[in-house]
Amino acid sequence: MADVRITVSPDGSLKVEGEIELVDAQGNALPTRDGKPVYLCRCGASANKPYCDGRHKEAGWDPSLAG
Repeated sequence: MADVRITVSPDGSLKVEGEIELVDAQGNALPTRDGKPVYLCRCGASANKPYCDGRHKEAGWDPSLAG
């Protein structure tokens, strides 16, 4: 597997780059776009979890509380 890089956005998502397999809690594969970054929700407000849809901006999410 190629190198994977995860970047924590200062005010939003986790940007995941590289060849990954993303699965849900039951082990079912979730779609990713080959060669494209995946942006994962950290705030819990996304309507498209586990993917970020930008709702953290509207939700008033405070990343300093995420630890």
